[in-house]
Order: sequence, then structure tokens, then C-alpha cells
Amino acid sequence: MTSLAVRTFAVDDFDLDALLAARRGQAISVCIPARNEGSTVGHVVRTIMRELVERVPLVDEVLVIDDGSTDDTALRAREAGAVVLGANDILPECGPGTGKGEALWKSLAACDGDLIVWCDGDIRDFEAGFVTGLLGPLLLHDSIDFVKGFYDRPIEGSADQGGRVTELVARPLVALFFPHLASYVQPLAGEYAGRRSLLEQVPFEQGYGVDLGLLIDLAAEAGLDAMAQVDLGKRVHRNRPLDELSPQALAILRSVLARTDVPLPLWPSVLVRPGAPPRHG
Repeated sequence: MTSLAVRTFAVDDFDLDALLAARRGQAISVCIPARNEGSTVGHVVRTIMRELVERVPLVDEVLVIDDGSTDDTALRAREAGAVVLGANDILPECGPGTGKGEALWKSLAACDGDLIVWCDGDIRDFEAGFVTGLLGPLLLHDSIDFVKGFYDRPIEGSADQGGRVTELVARPLVALFFPHLASYVQPLAGEYAGRRSLLEQVPFEQGYGVDLGLLIDLAAEAGLDAMAQVDLGKRVHRNRPLDELSPQALAILRSVLARTDVPLPLWPSVLVRPGAPPRHG
């Protein structure tokens, strides 16, 4: 099977006035899953509130889902104007859970939007275009139901050096098992948006495998014709050390293989690195 080209846009393709006119009464929510992002989440929220709530009324609500932070993430987000909810306080009847996927799923349940935009809370150079770029295809093209962002991810000033887990794990897995998704530039990107009517039809995994798992499941549910990607420019964020990337890689590997015929053990996987405590993937 060869890869199929997904519709691709750039953030500059969308005029803010045109997006505002195209809302047609649709409610728009921006949801930010966050854990220990106190140094950056305030800037992310403040930018959205200033540019897309107060200056131009495009976004209806900004919701931060605090997934067990031990720093001042919740305080900084609340001070900047977001509604902050603890992940454990949403749908408690469903039992305890943790991880990025849990925060995303619970934000879908907690927000009111017809269109939901997700952005990570660790972006240092966040601009309103991260939101408007993702909303553009949804508002201006009725046939598009899901949009994923991509960007350059520099490390220490060098372009095209970010995304180690993407290049070493996610992209090879896509090439092997889901080549129709190979034209997605950033399959693990945490910036994406979609229509509630579609998002409620697919599962959300608890952990780091959620981003690629959603992409695979949404393509199976809606087809590539209903999906798009947008070049959001440059993304500068906290680059994680290898001891944090390894569990992410394990979770992504399990997520992809669970969607194939490859048998997996039923018990949780434990990653052991010499000189480091065991980590669950």
C-alpha cells in the first residue's frame, strides 16, 4: 500500500475575520492537558484569552485539565484566565486514571465546544496561530472533521532536529503498519482539533500513545478525505531527557501494535534501563 496525500494547509492561509464569519453559531473550546507546566502554561492561556477571547471573540472557553501537577500549573493557568479542572474530578464514576490520554478524554467530556482544539501546555513561543491554524480547515471546509498540526522543532537552535521519538519510533511504525498515514509530518503532534461529532466515536488511551492512536482510529472511522494537517511554523518546548522519552516510546509501540494483528502480552510492560528505576509504559 502506498501513502496517500493528506490535505495540507499553512497557518497563514486563514484570515481571522473569515474564521469569525464562518463560525455560524458553533461553540469553540480550547483544551490544554497539563502536568507540571507552571513555567509555560500561563503564557499559553494568556495569549489565547487576549487574542481570541477578548480582542476577537472566536474562542468560547479555555479549559486546562491538570493531571496531578505538583508545581503551580493550576495557579498559573487560573491566573491567566482559564477554567482549571483536576483530571480526577471529572467523571469520577468512571474510576481513577492518569496520563495524557485520560486528560484529553476528560476534557472532551468537560468542555462545551462543537469544535475542540487541543494544545500542549509546554510551548514557550506560543502564538494565537496555533489555535487559528487548527480551526481554519474545520471552519472553512465542511468536509474536514479533524486537523493535526505540524511544525519545525529545533533543539538548541538547530532546525529539524526535534522529534526523536517521532523519527525513531512513530514514523517507522507508520511505514510498516499504516502507510496511508505516512504523509502526516508530525504523527505525534499534540496540537490538533476536531468536531465533537467525530471525536466522540473513537477511544482515547490513557497514556502517551493517545496522539498516534487517535490518528489511526480517526482515519479508520472517517477516512483521510475528512482529515487535514496544518503547518503551524515553529514550536519551541521543553525537550525531555532519554529517561522520559523511553516510556513514551514504549507506550507508542504498544498503542500501534494493539491496532495490528501482532499479539501483545496482557500485562503492563515495564521498561528497565540500567541505573534507573523501572518505568511502566
